[in-house]
Amino acid sequence: MAALCILLAAACGYDYKRKRIPNYLIAFMAVVGVGWRFGESGIRGSLSYLMEAAVIMSLLYLFFKIGAIGAGDVKLFGVSAGYLPCSKILMFLFVSLLISAIISLLKMWKEKNLFERLRCLASYLSDVKKGGVWKLYPESGMEKQTAGICLSGPVLLSLLLYLGGVY
Repeated sequence: MAALCILLAAACGYDYKRKRIPNYLIAFMAVVGVGWRFGESGIRGSLSYLMEAAVIMSLLYLFFKIGAIGAGDVKLFGVSAGYLPCSKILMFLFVSLLISAIISLLKMWKEKNLFERLRCLASYLSDVKKGGVWKLYPESGMEKQTAGICLSGPVLLSLLLYLGGVY
């Protein structure tokens, strides 16, 4: 788990500086995770890691398709979740996304656009409900860079809370 913390800290550095997480770093995290689980439980542990990571990435892919999270975030959640016991993965995701939501609300409050962003979200959800089809969230490239947050930090914080026994 110490290796995961170090690798997540590196991911944070890239994410906050460059707004992306390099694929080689995510691949290295996965290789370390597979090796760690192999050391604990043999081939069954490695296969379990890969299955857990694939399931999480598959579920979060839907959020990527509508522009809610980035591809690097999907992969980061997947490879990180594979390190955890199966019974803790949903709580890990929930805590990570809760931290992200709190950061987003604070950012919107600081930038004084909370109600504008909430109106945009309500309009988007209304359009999806009326049309019956999920669509890409309406943001341009520059607006998305300023509106979004880096999820690597909340993922690292959630892992630290898990390691600290909070959940």
